[in-house]
Amino acid sequence: MKTKQYFLAIIALAGALMVSCDDYFDFENPGTTQLQDAFNLPQDAVDAVTAAYVPLTWEYGGTYYPEWWIGDICSDDALKGGGSLSDMELVYDMENFKTRSDNFVLERFYRAQYVGAFRANLVFENVATMDTAIFKGAEAGLQERLLGEAHFLRGYYYLRLARVFGGVPIIDRIIRIQNEWQQPRASEADTYEFIYSELKEAIRRLPERYASADDLGRATRGAARALLMKAYLQQGDFANARLQGDTIVASGRYSLAPDYFELFTVEGENGVESVFETQYVAEGSSDYGQGEGFTRGTFTVVMTRPRWSGGDAWGFNRPSDELYAEFEPGDLRREAAIYSPTLDQIPMTEEEKLHPDDIQNQEVYLGNRYSARKYAMMTMDTTFLQLQHPTRAPINRKDIRYADVLLMYAEACVKSPAPDLARAKWALEAVRSRARAASQAFNPAVPASVLPPFPNYSVPLRGVGMPGSRALQDNAEDLYLAIQHERRVELAMEGHRWYDLKRWGILAEVMNHYRATTRPQIAVHIDPFIKGKHELFPIPLHERDLNPMPQNPGYDGVPVQ
Repeated sequence: MKTKQYFLAIIALAGALMVSCDDYFDFENPGTTQLQDAFNLPQDAVDAVTAAYVPLTWEYGGTYYPEWWIGDICSDDALKGGGSLSDMELVYDMENFKTRSDNFVLERFYRAQYVGAFRANLVFENVATMDTAIFKGAEAGLQERLLGEAHFLRGYYYLRLARVFGGVPIIDRIIRIQNEWQQPRASEADTYEFIYSELKEAIRRLPERYASADDLGRATRGAARALLMKAYLQQGDFANARLQGDTIVASGRYSLAPDYFELFTVEGENGVESVFETQYVAEGSSDYGQGEGFTRGTFTVVMTRPRWSGGDAWGFNRPSDELYAEFEPGDLRREAAIYSPTLDQIPMTEEEKLHPDDIQNQEVYLGNRYSARKYAMMTMDTTFLQLQHPTRAPINRKDIRYADVLLMYAEACVKSPAPDLARAKWALEAVRSRARAASQAFNPAVPASVLPPFPNYSVPLRGVGMPGSRALQDNAEDLYLAIQHERRVELAMEGHRWYDLKRWGILAEVMNHYRATTRPQIAVHIDPFIKGKHELFPIPLHERDLNPMPQNPGYDGVPVQ
């Protein structure tokens, strides 16, 4: 997909008009192109599906709304950062449980998912009805595969909505009649059933892999299974999640990349560990501030680079002290996820140098000077790669990688009605052994005993909302705790943490413990987490104005149950 344009080219096939002027005026709506005239070639169908991927890349449309605002910043893994408390103040509200339904960041995120779903609906209405003869001579099974991609994407967009807002209106067709625009809000359970059905259809139609490099980055059967696994886990269906994990592992399609650092480089994209990545390119025609789709690159690089790094950098998504302390000694994954600059690198006054922990300037946010590294395009020697333009960073987003799948599989094996602790230990150890080998390769001084196999180590309990640490024992409870710890460090700063805590049912415990134990200058901004409210964000106010529907508990006067 990196060689393709990320938008739908609706092709106007006027042809050679062998008609007189009088005949021309007999046409219906002369001078216009009808939608049905745009789907006459296999490439038309490919372009339509390619367009449905595009909203996954969007991070800006009147405001910035990358999903890691929620996945990282609203959790205990990161602080908002930026130049001040008021820089992206709507995200300040989100991370500190002060969110209102008129939050424009959430509104733009909500609408972007529906644009993606709408584009998938266009595929079903037009590509599904194309004459099969059109595809004669094209790639075998192309029409079915393209419909599988559309099912995958529609399922993904609804999963992104459901994890943030709960149940939402399900629109599975193009709505053209005004009195049908207002659609009822589905329950959360029904929304997930729709997601399951979409991903099962995707599995049925998608290939295991693609033969052409032009198709790099498109959804595969493995990606659909992994996303279905994630959806099942989100609803506590461990048995079905495990079945999907069994199939992915048995396929032999994926493996763990030996070089953990290289995963987060342009050179490490779409490799053996990649299950699904959102594709970005640094093409030169885009420019800043023209709304969704104006750039094929990602903003995440400039948004997360530290402000002192030079050029256009904004310092958002600062890893927390608590995340930094979660890593075991010698674990190189901390260096891959978190950059800890020296005080000499941070511009400060002479007075600030005397009290570095009390610095309050645009380089240090509430005493925190860490920066997120995985998507900063920083080399091993900690220099920042130069960008052609701040809106055109080419590094892909790792939506699902095989380490994520293995840890989901381990979780499902432990929590299934018929637990299989041996398989869970195998999956956990696969991830830890890669980190062990990579840590030793990165730093020869790291001892061979680093990151020992389960249960021969201790884990901090702050990550599950309790004080202290626990020396692990060989039982199911501690194995689950080890998996929770491993997800936090393996997937650090990749936007997973909030959703993990939510599905584990411990958001309230973790976030209130975080509030009680973090730095006082941070804690003073955080409101208490209200169980039954803050697991979901409010349905955006403007969306409820356009389409009246019930609000989530705790917002706009709706009581918490």
